[in-house]
Amino acid sequence: MTEDVSTSNEIAQPESFAFDEESHAAIEKIVARYPAGKQASAVIPLLYVVQRQMKRQTGSAWVPLKGMDAVAERLGMAPIRVYEVATFYFMFNTKPIGKYHLQVCGTTPCWLRGSEDVARACRDAAHVTGYGQTSADGMFTLTEVECLGGCVNAPILQVDDDYYEDLDYESTVTLIEALRRGERPAPGSVIGRRTSAPVGGPLTLLDVPGE
Repeated sequence: MTEDVSTSNEIAQPESFAFDEESHAAIEKIVARYPAGKQASAVIPLLYVVQRQMKRQTGSAWVPLKGMDAVAERLGMAPIRVYEVATFYFMFNTKPIGKYHLQVCGTTPCWLRGSEDVARACRDAAHVTGYGQTSADGMFTLTEVECLGGCVNAPILQVDDDYYEDLDYESTVTLIEALRRGERPAPGSVIGRRTSAPVGGPLTLLDVPGE
């Protein structure tokens, strides 16, 4: 999925952006992975560095234009090449979002298993009117995303970088209420499934050597 870059006329862009100490340390490790002259290959992880720094500094995980420019300068790239990457991949937010990013998978396996109930719970509990919207209190932004790769434990709700699996309406509401209280439930299956074992536990390979 793609996303249009936001310009300074559409949202309040920061006047400047500079990598902080934590970001500089992360960048040094990232760039060192690539051969000399191939630093541009680090553009995606560096955009993540910008997004995480904005989360630390402002509470909203997004990539402003000045952050893209900082990535371009650090990697010796034309800024337009960084803009192209940031706007092509849906995981980069080019405008401010809420404190918690609720990302509902709407692809076929999740839809068949009840993603519409998950989305409805997000709208009701997070007080968000629809996809692409942020709640009035700035706590939640709701987004529909493509396959998250956790189809066996569908439906999936990704909250920031965490996956919550095997959800229904009630468990989604419970999750969002916990987030609102400042709690962070453990990610994974909300019904206790281990990896992709059947509901109720594994039916084969019950004896694990050494246990």
